[in-house]
Amino acid sequence: MTASTHVRTPADEPQPGRGGWRTHAFRLVKAATTPLLPEDYVDLFDPLRSTTLLRGRVESVTHETADAVTVVIRPGRGWRGYRPGQYTRIGVDVDGVRLWRAYSITSGPRQDGCIAITVKAISGGAVSTHLVGSLHVGQVLQMEQADGEFVLPEVLPSKILLLTGGSGITPVMGMLRHTLDRLDDVVLLHSAPRPEDVIFASELRALATDGRMSLQERHTDVHGMLDTAALDELVPDWRDRETFACGPAGMLEALENHWETAGLADQLHTERFRPALAEPGDGGTVHFTALGKDVQCDGARPILDVAEEAGVLMPSGCRMGICFGCVLPLREGSVRDLRTGETTTASPGDGVLVQTCISAAAGRCDIDL
Repeated sequence: MTASTHVRTPADEPQPGRGGWRTHAFRLVKAATTPLLPEDYVDLFDPLRSTTLLRGRVESVTHETADAVTVVIRPGRGWRGYRPGQYTRIGVDVDGVRLWRAYSITSGPRQDGCIAITVKAISGGAVSTHLVGSLHVGQVLQMEQADGEFVLPEVLPSKILLLTGGSGITPVMGMLRHTLDRLDDVVLLHSAPRPEDVIFASELRALATDGRMSLQERHTDVHGMLDTAALDELVPDWRDRETFACGPAGMLEALENHWETAGLADQLHTERFRPALAEPGDGGTVHFTALGKDVQCDGARPILDVAEEAGVLMPSGCRMGICFGCVLPLREGSVRDLRTGETTTASPGDGVLVQTCISAAAGRCDIDL
């Protein structure tokens, strides 16, 4: 018997399966990019494909009024959609500080996967003035998933009253664009200082002209603020309508009192702007526990505003009528409610939740952030 010699060839080597090759290749790439991950490099070339951070790219910026723009955004990978009336929080870098604000989604159904937000510049508002004045096509924004409970019910009411003031029209516009064809009887009563200040004016007036809804405009520079006593004349059947209201705090407080007096509080659904503030107190020092940072706060302004000016990245949705986005735990000390003047106090270790948009420091206090 003759001995034979076999020369080992690459074909004789164990061949990993398709998944094995991918795993091996990923390990090689990961080793080459350490300490970063491969997806960190993907973010540099295509930030919308990130699996860890939700971002959006600005597709267009259109002026609605002199101080309001609609921004069309293409959300990145992972966007889960929204319900009409909801909002998304947008993060932008202003003077080297990342600031977040919540804006209602105003777009109707779109085939391209984009959404739109409409932003009205607010005096002293760092983010709104930046978005209205400096945003450009192609810019990448930070985003969060849609949220909010100011939405129409699954079973639509037969008769609806929409009461809006100023930029309070924005969540309602999202509702109208999605559901107006399925609504039988809609009345929109909208307040703005002047006709030229009405956001979406052309579209709203065209819908009314076509008979798709009833529109009543109140121009406060001429007519003054909406008086709830006038509702019987403006909307005689308001008691029979499911009502959705969004606007300034004073307007919403008057509506809430009016509906409650009528025994119809369960028929009114509101989305609230910042409330009117009471007289200032003494102020104090706010210690942000996780940051180890102290901020001196006067008693006249909300902790949210003062902390942001000091460079603290504060959670917030308040400036677009989204309540409770700014809530943080008060661990120790006292804060004062700027609406009522009432003081909330936490003992050491407590976690009393406070709204930083309507709370001022009342002495030293520790807040979790």
